[in-house]
Amino acid sequence: MAEAARGLALRGHDVEVLTTCATDHYFWTNELPPGESEEDGVTIRRFRTVRRGSRLAGNQLEHRVQRGEKLSVSEEVAWVNARFRVPDLYLHLLAHARQYDAIICSPYLFWSTIYGAQVAPERTIVMPCLHDEPYAWLSIVRSTLSAVAGAWFLSEPEHQLGHRVAPQLAPRHSVVGAAVDVPSHYDPAGFRARHNLDRPFVLYAGRREEGKGWNRLLSGFAGALAHHRLPFDLVTIGVGDPAVPAELADRVVDLGYLESEEMPDAFAAAEALLQPSANESFSRTLMEAWLAGTPVIASAAGEVVTWHCERSGGGLTYGDDLELGECLAFVAEAPKTAAVLAERGREYVLANYTWDHVLDAMERSLVPFDLASRS
Repeated sequence: MAEAARGLALRGHDVEVLTTCATDHYFWTNELPPGESEEDGVTIRRFRTVRRGSRLAGNQLEHRVQRGEKLSVSEEVAWVNARFRVPDLYLHLLAHARQYDAIICSPYLFWSTIYGAQVAPERTIVMPCLHDEPYAWLSIVRSTLSAVAGAWFLSEPEHQLGHRVAPQLAPRHSVVGAAVDVPSHYDPAGFRARHNLDRPFVLYAGRREEGKGWNRLLSGFAGALAHHRLPFDLVTIGVGDPAVPAELADRVVDLGYLESEEMPDAFAAAEALLQPSANESFSRTLMEAWLAGTPVIASAAGEVVTWHCERSGGGLTYGDDLELGECLAFVAEAPKTAAVLAERGREYVLANYTWDHVLDAMERSLVPFDLASRS
């Protein structure tokens, strides 16, 4: 969202970002000061989060949602309000909604989107970043995607999921995609040296949590090491506790959170990117790996990542731990063929997911909103 805002501002649009003072999605603690600032030509307005009520009750509702239990409408409302609220952001929208040609809310499952989309639905676009997960099937999500004027999807599988989740989907919906910057250079050797990575490695980049397939990946990697003579360590970068089991301590390297400047070199230094998540609406890391000339090994449980791999011809998919081991063995034994896959992936990204492509699609979608605001 931040990159899209900067890109639209560079094209001459007057863009504001309304967001919270929080810096993580686990606790929503106010860590940044509220108020207005400007970054790269974009006005940023930050508002404090508020957490009230029983955390125990909120956790109980969360567990019920994750188990796929059906909640009443009042229970769904309580669930949305339990994690955090941003009342001052909502009040700002109430007071100033008509000053915006379009209001874009993202992602789908948070208070700021569910409530923000209700203020001026006739000029609101939701970019849901939708996954096929229990949260997506809540009636409050369906009603949000049905009530607003537009929706932006990041991939065709996410678009199709949107129709299943909300049969009366917002009328002005389209697949705008997402984009990644194309680095001007890579320094894989420097990255290995800075982080003392002496052995070849495969990379996991993302949140280390169950919902992103991290625990299953650890199990699958352990099985692959047991069945194949693999030269690779597994390097992981991101947030969350990696909780590496003792038996893998000498083969899993946790680098924690890396600054964005280091990320291109991390992808370039890896022998392959591992993407075990089924919950993806776009999968930015696939694109970054392919741009860096690195092949991708992805879980076939992820409809979106499978779509990218099949459409590009640039990645391998696995259905279980045995197939994960075979994919890793292929990369180890046939690096030249793996490099051909990576090159196909790079061509795919450059043809479909640069900022020029995505901003063009966003601007085409915004034209009716701009006209409506002036009528």
